[in-house]
Amino acid sequence: MKKNIIFGVMALFLAALLAACGNSAEETESSGDKKEQEEQKEDTKEQKEDTEGGMGHSAEEMSSDGSVPAGLKKAEDPEFAVGDKAEIKAEHMKGMKGAESTISGAFNTTVYTVSYTPTNGGDPVKNHKWVIHEEFENPGEAPMKEGEEAVMTATHMKGMEGATATIDSAKETTVYMVDFTTTDTEEQVENHKWVTEEELAPVEQ
Repeated sequence: MKKNIIFGVMALFLAALLAACGNSAEETESSGDKKEQEEQKEDTKEQKEDTEGGMGHSAEEMSSDGSVPAGLKKAEDPEFAVGDKAEIKAEHMKGMKGAESTISGAFNTTVYTVSYTPTNGGDPVKNHKWVIHEEFENPGEAPMKEGEEAVMTATHMKGMEGATATIDSAKETTVYMVDFTTTDTEEQVENHKWVTEEELAPVEQ
């Protein structure tokens, strides 16, 4: 009788121990799943930040109707004339670097890299290239100084028009509007604004 009681107690103890181990394994697995989900969220967040901060422009956003701000002067003797072919060395968006472009406009102005928070609630954008002097509200004499703030009238990206930009850098140069096909998705971009003379190279014949 005593043996039966002892075996019964031991059986109950073992059952409880196995149940506890099972719960612990489930908790560990659940914890692992949670950690994996958090890591995936972090990766997604980083990818989003890379896209929005650097090269997040879609081909549609990079295209324009070709209109230019009032007062912008055409370049009289640009390195690349309208209709010329040129290789793009810049990578303002994915699929841009290495693409062969056709020049659709050439202008003399002061260009700026700027940082701003989009008016549509997007994440802050840093060192955006490029906004020209004529794309600011009442900018005064060129060039504006580093750290100076001005409201943009440019519409290169959603949330740009009306946003207050901080000037990161400025230089006087020739800027170009260009047509090109992206190297990755083969999307057609028309009248992209802007590419500087230093960001173009002659196409090898």
